[in-house]
Amino acid sequence: MDSKILLENGTNELEVLIFEVNGNSYGINVAKIKEIIPYQSVTPVPNAHPSIEGLFMPRDTMITAIDLRNCLSLGASVPGGLFIVTNFNNLDIAFHVDEVLGIHRVSWSDIVKPNATVASEHDSISTGIVKINDNLVIILDFEKIVSDINPDTGLRIEEIDSLEKNSLRGSKPILIAEDSVLLNKLICDSLKKAGYYQLIHTANGQEAYDIIMDCKAKGTIAENIQCVITDIEMPQMDGHRLTKLIKDDPELSSIPVVIFSSLVNEEMRKKGEALGADAQLSKPEIGNLVRLIDGLLLN
Repeated sequence: MDSKILLENGTNELEVLIFEVNGNSYGINVAKIKEIIPYQSVTPVPNAHPSIEGLFMPRDTMITAIDLRNCLSLGASVPGGLFIVTNFNNLDIAFHVDEVLGIHRVSWSDIVKPNATVASEHDSISTGIVKINDNLVIILDFEKIVSDINPDTGLRIEEIDSLEKNSLRGSKPILIAEDSVLLNKLICDSLKKAGYYQLIHTANGQEAYDIIMDCKAKGTIAENIQCVITDIEMPQMDGHRLTKLIKDDPELSSIPVVIFSSLVNEEMRKKGEALGADAQLSKPEIGNLVRLIDGLLLN
């Protein structure tokens, strides 16, 4: 993808690539995309998950191809179309789509979560829904799609067992911004298991910032928020915007901000550094997340 379309820091915007599968329009955050290539034949993998079409190797890199038609219960894949080659959670994965329709810049504030009549929060594979040119476009949660296919790509709470205990963790309040209900719970469970039990968890950056501003108005920041952990992709307000608002405020800038996201690649790491993030880590490294927090709060 052309890096020129990547956005400036902290604007609470994203570029959405709109694509089509079986006549339906969906979206993906451009920041996840490495390239888009014509469909090519793949080598089937015996006993693989039904949504895995197979493997192929463009330019000496082994890539897993996933059949989005199967994932979305739209029937079996057909030859042709395109592969959207992505990178997140340090994985290179290609998603088979029929057609790419274009790229649109939107604000996270315009993206809403689907309600419970569409799917439960635990079952939904949608990051959110946005209206583009009078059409509703579902932005797919590709991390959820991949973790449903292979749970080993998700957070591994057992990593916490290898960490040394530290009684000081219990006195450090942490604010968490993560829109995935499942990941929010797993992060909280992991931190509690490690000994960080004073946790406030929110569903997006806007909710987190509202709590921060409430504590600021009451003069209770130190008692309630000594560290912020944030995802990047979230409806209403993303993690980069949240980081910018914290670090641009002289009364808040000393609060350590840890970006914990599947999107922490080289390009996004530079963005986080420019915004003042104190640490950045790619999911699913939950054990290293605790070590990072220890380094920021206990030393």
